[in-house]
Amino acid sequence: MTAVPGLADLVAPLEAGQFHSDVLGRAPRRFTGRPGRFASLLRWTDLDRVLRQHRLDFPRLRLALDGEVVPAHSYTEMVQTRRTGLVPRVLSAPFAERLRAGATLVLDSVNELVEPVGDLAARLEHDLRERVQVNLYAGWGTTHGFDVHWDDHDAFIIQIAGRKRWRLHGITRPAPLQRDVELPPRPEGEPLEDFLLEDGDVLYVPRGHWHDVSAVGEESLHLTIGFNPATGVDLVAWLADQVRADELFREDLPRFAGPGDRTKRAAQLRQQIAELMTDDLVDRFLSDRDAQAPAHPRIGLPWSATAGLLPPGDDFAVRLLAPRAALEDGEGTVALVAAGKRLVFAAIARPVLAALLDGSPHDVRVLAEAAPSLDGVTLRALLGELVTQGLLSTA
Repeated sequence: MTAVPGLADLVAPLEAGQFHSDVLGRAPRRFTGRPGRFASLLRWTDLDRVLRQHRLDFPRLRLALDGEVVPAHSYTEMVQTRRTGLVPRVLSAPFAERLRAGATLVLDSVNELVEPVGDLAARLEHDLRERVQVNLYAGWGTTHGFDVHWDDHDAFIIQIAGRKRWRLHGITRPAPLQRDVELPPRPEGEPLEDFLLEDGDVLYVPRGHWHDVSAVGEESLHLTIGFNPATGVDLVAWLADQVRADELFREDLPRFAGPGDRTKRAAQLRQQIAELMTDDLVDRFLSDRDAQAPAHPRIGLPWSATAGLLPPGDDFAVRLLAPRAALEDGEGTVALVAAGKRLVFAAIARPVLAALLDGSPHDVRVLAEAAPSLDGVTLRALLGELVTQGLLSTA
């Protein structure tokens, strides 16, 4: 089994901790690598299979040329089905014709369509502690798919095959948001950096940094891994949800009362908010954000549909489906906090749960060795409970 790259692999020779402290959210950074090192994530044949076997609606699948979106009806047709009505189908000849003319192929959420890319997304969500989406870009011409622009998310760009020309123009508004009070003004002058991203290279671009990308007359395939680090705006929105438990915040405001009553209510609200603004507020918010992050769907058929929930014996592997799960130790207990759930087990289960936290496949025999005080029946019961909760699957 090919190892799935994680954050440390993408930012080497930097250590992951150094990336978090010195690079994340600050400035773009390019990390060079050997050609072909990401080839196993997605091959041209994988992309061809996805286009052939999946119903891909616009704008999830789209073509872009010279900064404009190519009309979808010019390369797809709607086909009548027996039960689901009209569904889109790619027309091979006009689709390829537009690619030859220089259009860029864009496919959103390819992590849901290609398993190695899905494993990459899960690994990076574990490392970055934020939801990850992976989009695919493929091009063959010399034009640019999109004009100079900025994104409202941070991104890693992994060049899988070929190369692309990147021009970075810097920021014109620090830390812009998708919903903001004003838009960043367009940059002026020449780009700050102009370079080719080669096969095996990785580029990190924080949100708000203007850039444009162009093909260079040869085939190019890259993945853009987008994620949104938590902001103070996110914290305030979370805090607004927390105060719903307090009757004072659910009550109507005294719109038609006198000024004294409105001033009194403002003081009461301010006091209640101040009591919530403890020194551990950021920690509480981030922990809850992780705890509520959904598990990745993976059913584990045929075994999850049987009474046994798992394959017979112990010659199989399992993986945890919640990349941001955490453990909370109690007195003689350990709680797994994941996907909005809190499951409490005896403390002897901790070695097994701790091993599963990274989300990678783990051989059941190795898990048994990690917790020798758990007999085989108890271990299967533990794993089975995680299956029933949608938190575990056969690998």
